Amino acid sequence: MPPRYEVIGVEGIREVRPGDGVADLILAAAEAQGTAIRADDLLVVGQKIVSKAEGRLVRLADVTPSPVATAMATALGRDARLVEVILRESRRVVRMDKGVLIVETHHGWICANAGVDQSNVDLGTVALLPADSDRSARQLRDRVRTLTGADVGVIIADTFGRPWREGLTNIAIGVAGVAPLRSYLGEHDPAGHTLQATILAVADELAGAAELVMGKLDRVPAVIIRGLGLPTGDEGSKPLLRDPSRDLFR
Repeated sequence: MPPRYEVIGVEGIREVRPGDGVADLILAAAEAQGTAIRADDLLVVGQKIVSKAEGRLVRLADVTPSPVATAMATALGRDARLVEVILRESRRVVRMDKGVLIVETHHGWICANAGVDQSNVDLGTVALLPADSDRSARQLRDRVRTLTGADVGVIIADTFGRPWREGLTNIAIGVAGVAPLRSYLGEHDPAGHTLQATILAVADELAGAAELVMGKLDRVPAVIIRGLGLPTGDEGSKPLLRDPSRDLFR
């Protein structure tokens, strides 16, 4: 057969609350729809349900903005309490202009608003990124193995914008059990040329593929990717971060 793989949305997962077992909910929903998790499957899980289960939620009414946050909020035309939460989740501010706050999170991700999100949460509440997305991915993987005996890969995905490109795409912010990059360095193409710069961001590509099934309004927060035969790895998501010494835009 020609190369192929499946991307299967997991429907029927109820609203996630702090303390819920995300792996348990995904496994039950996958079983109920007739696509039970198998060994060597890859689970792509939306960041929002992981953050909710881990209690990474903040009520803006409980936030007192600092003078710095208040001044920045005035310049941006944003809620000072929201800006305060963003700053708390940030290592540094990369750019602030036109109502947009681009920061580097404590994880090392460069993104808008440090991933602080007001969508799909209660009014007046914001969701933060998991404190350690790789740890969250490992815990999900371990729980699936405990419950089913199946060894799977896990990607925790979130939606990011991209410099120079319109539109948003899912990327991997947490990885467990799969190699996040596929290097072709030193290999030869059919014409005999040695590849010198080809490294594929496999985890990001799969997160993006999953997003097309998840949607933004369809309440499909998890996806099974099946039949791809991915190389295993324990590096987590950190290899996806470009070393500052090689980053021409930092």
